[in-house]
Amino acid sequence: MSTGRVYEDFQVGETIQHPLGRTITDADNMWFTHITLNPNPLHFDGHYASRTEWGQRLVNSAFTLALITGLSVDDLSKNGVNLGWDEVRLPNPVFEGDTLYAQSEVLSKRESRSRPHQGIVDFRTIGYNQDGVTVIQYRRTVLIYKRGQVPEPPQPPELRSS
Repeated sequence: MSTGRVYEDFQVGETIQHPLGRTITDADNMWFTHITLNPNPLHFDGHYASRTEWGQRLVNSAFTLALITGLSVDDLSKNGVNLGWDEVRLPNPVFEGDTLYAQSEVLSKRESRSRPHQGIVDFRTIGYNQDGVTVIQYRRTVLIYKRGQVPEPPQPPELRSS
């Protein structure tokens, strides 16, 4: 399991190809849409969606944002705290059955003024499908621990016999 990057590991201009891809299932789309109480039938009503220009259900865009962010966590923010997303754009639709991938570019970095043990890094992340078509892009700002400042994870307790 990766320990993740720290502030000093990022270089402005660097492009990071995130290694995992994820195929979106109809259950993913339905579950996320219903758990977030999104009433747009384009995400859960196949008959309705068949009458739109896309001819099928579209994947909930909030799921797309969450998935692409998740694909980048191990490389970008495992040792950080998300401060926000900006300039989120969805240039092409995502459909059930699409496999999504992500890559990020380091746009800027600076020391935190209020937290000397952390720095702030800005990224541009692009999510794209199995055909190489961009489906989402955004800027993301993350507060990241510096080397030697990452909190130690707790050790699991000892197993006691029953």
